[in-house]
Amino acid sequence: MLRSSAFHLRIKPRAACRRLLHQASPTFKDTRKGTAGVAAAVLVVTGAYTLGCPRQVLYADSPEGPDSQGWFSWPVVVKAITPDPKELPKVSKAEGYDNANQSRPGQQAPPSQTKGHKNSDISEALNDSDVSAWHGMIESFETAKDSIVNFEISKIGEKIAGTIVPRWVKVMPGYISKLQNELSMAPGSLAEEIWHEANDPEINPEIIWDARVRVSDDICKEERDFLRKRKIHTTAALAKYLDVPETEIHPADVPTIAMCGSGGGLRALVAGTSSYLSAQEAGLFDCVTYTAGVSGSCWLQTLFYSSVGQQSHGRMINHLKSRLNVHIAYPPAALSLLSSAPTSKYLLSGVVEKMKGVPDADFGLVDVYGLLLGTRLLVPKGELGISDNDFKISNQRQHTDSGAYPLPIYTAVRHEIPNVAQTQDRAMNLQDETSKAIARAEAWFQWFEWTPYEFFCEELGAGIPTWAIGRKFDGGYSVYRDNGLALPELRVPLLMGIWGSAFCATLSHYYKEVRPIIRSLAGFSGIDQLIAEKDEDLTKVHPFEPASIPNFAANMKSLLPQSCPESVHNVSTLQLMDAGMSNNLPIYPLLRPGRDIDVLIAFDASADVRQDNWIKVTDGYVKQRGIKGWPMGAGWPTEELNEEQTLKELEQAQATTEEEATKRVEEAQNAEKSKPVVEGGKVPAKPSDLGYCTVWVGTTEERENDTEPPLSKQVEEDWELMRPDAGIAVIYFPFLKNKKVPGVDPQTSDFMSTWNFVYTDEEIDKVVSLARANFEEGREQTKRTIRAVWERKRKHRLDREAEAKEIRRQTRMRKVNRYKQYGDHGDQFS
Repeated sequence: MLRSSAFHLRIKPRAACRRLLHQASPTFKDTRKGTAGVAAAVLVVTGAYTLGCPRQVLYADSPEGPDSQGWFSWPVVVKAITPDPKELPKVSKAEGYDNANQSRPGQQAPPSQTKGHKNSDISEALNDSDVSAWHGMIESFETAKDSIVNFEISKIGEKIAGTIVPRWVKVMPGYISKLQNELSMAPGSLAEEIWHEANDPEINPEIIWDARVRVSDDICKEERDFLRKRKIHTTAALAKYLDVPETEIHPADVPTIAMCGSGGGLRALVAGTSSYLSAQEAGLFDCVTYTAGVSGSCWLQTLFYSSVGQQSHGRMINHLKSRLNVHIAYPPAALSLLSSAPTSKYLLSGVVEKMKGVPDADFGLVDVYGLLLGTRLLVPKGELGISDNDFKISNQRQHTDSGAYPLPIYTAVRHEIPNVAQTQDRAMNLQDETSKAIARAEAWFQWFEWTPYEFFCEELGAGIPTWAIGRKFDGGYSVYRDNGLALPELRVPLLMGIWGSAFCATLSHYYKEVRPIIRSLAGFSGIDQLIAEKDEDLTKVHPFEPASIPNFAANMKSLLPQSCPESVHNVSTLQLMDAGMSNNLPIYPLLRPGRDIDVLIAFDASADVRQDNWIKVTDGYVKQRGIKGWPMGAGWPTEELNEEQTLKELEQAQATTEEEATKRVEEAQNAEKSKPVVEGGKVPAKPSDLGYCTVWVGTTEERENDTEPPLSKQVEEDWELMRPDAGIAVIYFPFLKNKKVPGVDPQTSDFMSTWNFVYTDEEIDKVVSLARANFEEGREQTKRTIRAVWERKRKHRLDREAEAKEIRRQTRMRKVNRYKQYGDHGDQFS
């Protein structure tokens, strides 16, 4: 039961206007790729000085007492029940945080409030430690500025400085000074304004909303409501897609379709956008209930539901062309947006709120990375068009509450290494071979997911409202600051950094990104084999520290499953990173109970789709969770299977005479030529390759013993999808080279590297064309698959209805016979 409360809020109008920041900033046209490496290096060094968050607690909370001044410059009156924390009801399992009040689509009804907030004055609230902390940060700006100036003058010399040093280095001190002033927390500064609004319930209403941890394995109520409304839209869309009258489509027969994109940085973002656009033009995207992403595909979803994308993938491609031609770390472009209105306020809000609102906050490399991503991706070509509505994931519910669009799922993982403390160098704490062996055998990744409604971890069986991400929790309840307010929702730029933090990968994942290039070089096969032998050790080493958010599961040991690791209960923060560390396809969240997907469409733009084999990796998760219907064994054929096939062919080719051997070789060659080509796939001759579109289907039949289920084969006939025991259908689109788009190969084209952050218009067109060509190869096969699944569900429903009708008929007949036996048998006219 929600805690009872009552509150009355009256806010007088604020002053007529706030400070205006409309200074014109210098613009630079020098965006050549040749400066990208230098720019990245300089920005990282500069960021370390300017954006390094001191570990001093950066609070501006007001002192206790009735005479203290409030956060606001206008009166605020709040009447609220403020119970003793000891008297709060216990959080129970399966207890949700459903809103008591009904809300309009896209608007969050305010939850209960049990804590009032008092008034304070920001200028008086800064204590000595706060002033010292901010003063230290200001000094770091000065140090960065002086180091650049001194480097240019004393070490390079004026005569050759213009030749060796990029032009933007000369104006860097000006940008740094400007950003320094904005973040100084001085009266009238941008940071002061941001922190003022962070404590304004009128601007951030979630700061007075009560939030608690929902302990349940089921999906939340808001998502169930979404599914009901989305079914109405997908019913009409399916009729249009399959070209059948809408009257023939029963809502119960409509397949639940999920579409997901892989990780892979900007390659995955651009290729995924093109694939989704192709699906949208074919009418398929409108039939989708869920979309899910990893890394670059998370950025894709963010843009789609923003004012930049406006729910149009075609518009997104135009936006990418206008923004990706400059490196995300190019200092003039980034610092100009971070120090000039109106973009500076929106981009820096998350930074200021985190640095001042979270004790011991560590603003690290992932946060800088997310900030840079925000400057490139969330800012439209016309910078004045930037929207504050795009910077909170919970705001995306305005597009999903009515069921008009699919529900997006964003993913990240936490690396759990047993018996290893979560320190900055936790992977190096393995002191002996025993602890190494334990960590190697037991380390795993915990998956976390975001939707516009909830932030959830399936392994913990717990989640919180999305608007509550960033605040502290204890024992399942919000922990308010001294002023009775919570922090605003964690901003999108910081989340984008977490979702795409591939550089926080283990050394093993780093090598997987460059392995295709290494293996193609002559003489490097030995090095590849040597590194492969040490892969298990490399999976425990993280060169860069992941980002941290407050741990919502703190002090909930008695309520969470016993399988939860002990470390979850003992840490104040959760270190999250790119979900591609575990699986570069976001399949696991889509298999959660309650989502009940029938068709999974996966667009895989991973660095090495063949070697990584992410579809196959899902088998282990399915076995662990006991999920029925997944096509076990789906994915790229393994090398071991290829070797067995080769040995079998060699045995069959053995002959006692040269003539017989020649005859068998000719027969094998003729048989190979006579093999039919799978429509839509154009499967290569080698059994180790898949086509542009491959379909597998699982089975729902129960196994009577613990034996391994039979491996699923590629679907070549539609009737295989219509078997009564058919399970989940997986449609797989790997990002492969296509002869229809010559000169473009994801494996060899340098600009498609995961670590490339500059795409020209021509390169974007190449990626878009390749993704379109690959989708066209499997377009008809995809439609036939979805039609077959719909017909199977339709047949099941009709069979159930016929069976129920027969049962009712037999029941009536038994009643009639019983009446005839004991009653009147009729008259002469019967």
